[in-house]
Amino acid sequence: MAEPVRIPTPALADAPSMPHNIEAEAALLGAMMLDNRIVEDVQVRLRPEHFYEPLHGRIYEAILRLVDRNMLATPVTLRPLFEGDAGMRELGGPSYLAQLTGSGAAIIGARDFAQQIYDLALLRALIGVGRNMVEGALDTSEEVDPKSQIEQAEISLYKVAEQGGEEGSVKSFAQATKTVIETASAALNSGGHVAGLTTGLERLNAKIGGLHPSDLIILAGRPGMGKTSLATNIAFNVAARYMRDQQDGISPSVGAPCAFFSLEMSADQLAGRVLSEQAEISSEQIRMGKLTHSEFTAFARAAQELETLPLYIDDTPGLTIAALRTRARRLKRQKGIGVIVVDYLQLLQGSGKSSDGNRVQEISEISRGLKTLAKELSVPVIALSQLSRAVEQRENKKPVLSDLRESGSIEQDADMVWFVYREEYYLNLIRPKEASAAAGDSAVDVTAFEDWQLKMARAHNRAELVIAKQRHGSTGTIPMKFESKFTKFSDLADDYYNPNDYE
Repeated sequence: MAEPVRIPTPALADAPSMPHNIEAEAALLGAMMLDNRIVEDVQVRLRPEHFYEPLHGRIYEAILRLVDRNMLATPVTLRPLFEGDAGMRELGGPSYLAQLTGSGAAIIGARDFAQQIYDLALLRALIGVGRNMVEGALDTSEEVDPKSQIEQAEISLYKVAEQGGEEGSVKSFAQATKTVIETASAALNSGGHVAGLTTGLERLNAKIGGLHPSDLIILAGRPGMGKTSLATNIAFNVAARYMRDQQDGISPSVGAPCAFFSLEMSADQLAGRVLSEQAEISSEQIRMGKLTHSEFTAFARAAQELETLPLYIDDTPGLTIAALRTRARRLKRQKGIGVIVVDYLQLLQGSGKSSDGNRVQEISEISRGLKTLAKELSVPVIALSQLSRAVEQRENKKPVLSDLRESGSIEQDADMVWFVYREEYYLNLIRPKEASAAAGDSAVDVTAFEDWQLKMARAHNRAELVIAKQRHGSTGTIPMKFESKFTKFSDLADDYYNPNDYE
């Protein structure tokens, strides 16, 4: 018969008044050590500080660290980490770890235990907020400022409320598009050369040979260049090719299910972009309901055809690099994902230690973590990145590697670095005043406007993808067509392509 677990005495003096369940904490930790896969289910919501007993919080944190390193977390592997722990000594030493695993039945209720621990932690946080409100309201020793106290109470309550939404969810493409269709319907009624996975862009495939396992690809650009659009296009192309091959009974080789971690846009916004591109209806028309019935029919048909698209969108904000890796591993095991897209790198968070006031160190940890993830899962990872404002200060706006923002480690860790550049965007910013000889304008004014018109004609609906770094091949520039109305990138027609322009 298993030795009963010796439950630690609550550390707080007012323990009876604080909601807690030490037995549930002990049972969850035991279940996690018996089956490390439980970590994936509880890590997203539960943090060490949610445990009432500090020792349990430390054990939980140690389990997470070992699992994140792909090591087994058992009483044996955890024992060296707690040899000198004072709290553990009070319970008889590291043998307490083995006692926690005494009941295998705890595995069945692990999720329920985790939920209860989390809920009780929120209740304790609420009690803390209430206590501070009462103490602040009773304290008249300093200047009385009730409005300020109310604002502070609102901030504190909001922080507690925010914790309740951190778990997020992974949505299938069908789930994501449902919201888009409902929104559009309501608005309408109210008024070759691929060795890896295909990008769907022939010239890009020819240049890089497709997307290769274990590669970290940094896709960077200034705001307005269309980097999210390009990433969405590529993700769709990879997933759509996989879907078509399966429907045709062909063994998929250049397509794969795709995971898209969107830290900036919601799942339905991304789905709306894909549907806009496929139905060739502008996003503005969809949002505002400016659709004819035939356009709405085409839009709904596109959504129906793509219901089985293996594109999985996780739009949980504020993910840490460790949480992203956990979710990616789960999607790899459950959905067989072959590509990961992260939009965007600077919105990820590092560990507490690296993010403590040192942003460069934190970005370095994130870029290394993404490269490690690509190697571990043997999938290409496309991570979007912002560029520094130095680009705007130069006459030539085309980006270079030194423009990568906040850390040289991004360039170092990346296997490829792509820059999206659209001259049309910058030409629109410097449009000269329209001039003509008939209106009596000077020859200089007329010439400047005509030169600008010629440049705009050449740049209209054009984009360039600059391959600034490629470990396995040459660098260069790839011309593309970009239809901003549909946020769609495609190959530039041969009639408009002059190789000498992109040397």
